[in-house]
Amino acid sequence: MSIENSKLKLSILDFVHIYNDSDAAKSLQNVTEMVQLAEELGYSRYWFAEHHNTTNLMSTSPDMLSMHAAAHTKKIRVGSGGVMLPNHSPLKVMENFTLLEGLYPGRVDLGIGRASGTDGQTMLALLRSRELLGANDFPKQLDDLLSFFNRSFKSTHPFSHINPPGDKSMVPDLYMLGSSEGGLHFALDKGLGFVFAAQLAPQLAVPMLRAYKNEFKPSSYLSEPKSMVAIMVIAAETEEEAAFIAGPAELMWAQMSTGKTNFTFPSPTEAENHVYTLAEESARERNKARFVIGSAENVAEKLYQMAKASLVDEIIIADFYPNQESRKKGHQLLAKQFGLI
Repeated sequence: MSIENSKLKLSILDFVHIYNDSDAAKSLQNVTEMVQLAEELGYSRYWFAEHHNTTNLMSTSPDMLSMHAAAHTKKIRVGSGGVMLPNHSPLKVMENFTLLEGLYPGRVDLGIGRASGTDGQTMLALLRSRELLGANDFPKQLDDLLSFFNRSFKSTHPFSHINPPGDKSMVPDLYMLGSSEGGLHFALDKGLGFVFAAQLAPQLAVPMLRAYKNEFKPSSYLSEPKSMVAIMVIAAETEEEAAFIAGPAELMWAQMSTGKTNFTFPSPTEAENHVYTLAEESARERNKARFVIGSAENVAEKLYQMAKASLVDEIIIADFYPNQESRKKGHQLLAKQFGLI
C-alpha cells in the first residue's frame, strides 16, 4: 500500500537532548533549527516533553519552549507533550497557555500528563510543600484546569471569583497523554484528544487507542475523537546505518531499565563498542517494541501499519536520535517517504 496515499500525518516530540559532544546552550539552539526544519518539511506539530533533574535533557518547561518555537515559525502547531500537571498550579498552566493561544491563535496544543516526570525530592522542590507531595489529586487538578479555561466554576466553588484575563476563545487544543488505562479514562470522561505513549507501554497502544476511538463521545472540546500514537523512531538510508544510529538510544534505555540515571547520551561509536551486561542485554531485548528502527522505507511501512491498527491518523515521533545531523536527516527522509514535501 502506498505510504504517500495514506494521509498519515507526522509530528515530533522533542526532549531537547544534550548530546555528548555538545552543551545545554547548543541543545537549545538545536531546537530553533529543528522546529524550522520540521515546518519546512511539512510536519504537523512540534511538542516538548517535561523532565526535571535530568542532566542530559533541557526540556524542563514546555510552555517556554513552545513560545520560543512559535516565535521562530509561522504555521506549525507547537505545544506540550506534556505539561506534568501534578508539578503545577492549574491556574498557572491555564494562564501560560492562554497567553500562548492568544499570541499564536490556532497553533497551540496543551498535552496533559498525570505523572510528575521526576523523583520525589525534585517534585518537593517544585511544589514547595510536603503536603502536596503526598496528594493524589490529579482528578481535581484536571477539573480545576478545565474550569479555569471554561470559566465554569460553580458559584459555591472557592475559585469562582478568580477571573483570569482573556476569554473562552483563547483555549489551546487539549490532549490527555497516557501509557495506561488511566489516561484513556480521563480522555474519554472529559472528551479530550488522546495521545498514547507507545514508547512506554507498546503492548497497550493498540487496545487503548482503539478503545478511545470506539468509546469517544462528543464534548465542548471535540466533536469527534482525535488521537495520536507516540513511538521512538530512528530512520536512515539503510538498515545498517539506522541500527548504528539507534545504538545510543537502545543503550540508554537498557541502562535506564536496569536502574542507571543521569548519564550522558553516548555517541554511536561508544554504543557500538559497549559491552552489554547480561541484565542490559535482557533489557535491550525487552525494549525492542519501544522503537521503530530501519531504512526510511521500512520505517514508513511499520508506522503506517501501527497507525492502521490503532485507528490514528497521526504519529508523533519521540526523538531519540544521537546527534543533530542524524535527526535532521532522519526526519527529512521520512518526510519524503510520506510525501509531506
